[in-house]
Amino acid sequence: MARVRCITEMGMGVDVHGRDATKAAKRAVSDAIRHSSLGFFRMIDKTANDMFVDVTIAVPNPEAVDKDAVAKELPYGTVTVNAVKGGLEIPSAPEQGNDPILIANAAVIVSFEKE
Repeated sequence: MARVRCITEMGMGVDVHGRDATKAAKRAVSDAIRHSSLGFFRMIDKTANDMFVDVTIAVPNPEAVDKDAVAKELPYGTVTVNAVKGGLEIPSAPEQGNDPILIANAAVIVSFEKE
């Protein structure tokens, strides 16, 4: 069956100390979904569990993202997480040693199967 995209949300997450790509990714997903309240399920005769949620995380080191941990940030639907190269790493000041700030971007796309 074909899917119909209904919602696209974007978010940003930061790990200020520790350079943890998963922590920044989880914060980006949380940022994206905290701006929404989906109230159209009855109108389309669906439930929150009928959703397909496709997440794309952009970080400088995509292989460091724990995709299962990121997926747990989303309480409903069938969740798929993909990590790609992107985001931003801001070097720390020289006197602070090697402690860059890591920024992750998230795109959260919700779709439903079209009947």
